[in-house]
Amino acid sequence: MIRLFAPSHHAYLRVVRASAWYDLVITAGFATPWTYALVHDALSSLGEALGLGVLPALDPIQTLYANLMGSVVVVWALLRILKPLPVHGLYDGAARTLFSMWLAYAPAHGAPRLLWLFLVVEVAFGVVQLVPWWRARRSSLMDPAHISLPSTK
Repeated sequence: MIRLFAPSHHAYLRVVRASAWYDLVITAGFATPWTYALVHDALSSLGEALGLGVLPALDPIQTLYANLMGSVVVVWALLRILKPLPVHGLYDGAARTLFSMWLAYAPAHGAPRLLWLFLVVEVAFGVVQLVPWWRARRSSLMDPAHISLPSTK
């Protein structure tokens, strides 16, 4: 199991690429003011239909931050789709840890509960991308060849 999803295994790179496709599909609409307005309306309608709350009214600052986030995530997603590397999974897992903290913080402080749906995916992709690195590091630390004993001079 550890070797199957080791950071250097091709199955791990498929996970890195899958998380990138998810990011591209979910965040492409955030990258421009015009598409963000459409996404904002769709998310508000979904939140209202599910009883999870609506997004606050659009304003220029909210749109700016959504566009900045969308633009950066689209570029990051394209990099991972076109040239997936194991280290991209490590960095993406770290970024998802940060995103997860903020996605949990916002609804805990009054933002629409609709954000919890995104949190589930962020945590899942974060775990799947970080655990192999944690296991690889742990197993390398447990390897007797990597243990140096103090000199007995």
